[in-house]
Amino acid sequence: MGKKRKQEEEGTLKDLLQDDLVKQLQSKKADLKKQEEQRKEEEKQKRIEERKKREANKSFEELLNESELDWKSFKK
Repeated sequence: MGKKRKQEEEGTLKDLLQDDLVKQLQSKKADLKKQEEQRKEEEKQKRIEERKKREANKSFEELLNESELDWKSFKK
């Protein structure tokens, strides 16, 4: 009987360790997912800022070339 009881305790300890390990892994997974989302958001903000800087530094010629207006239609 003593041996059976010891096996039950070991099984229980093993289950507890596995549950603890599973919780740790789930926590780590959630942390990594949160970090990845934060990194993506930072990259998005960086691209927006870079685009704004490029737009602000464009010359008149670049702006004119990108314009969708047909300037010839205003010519008489």
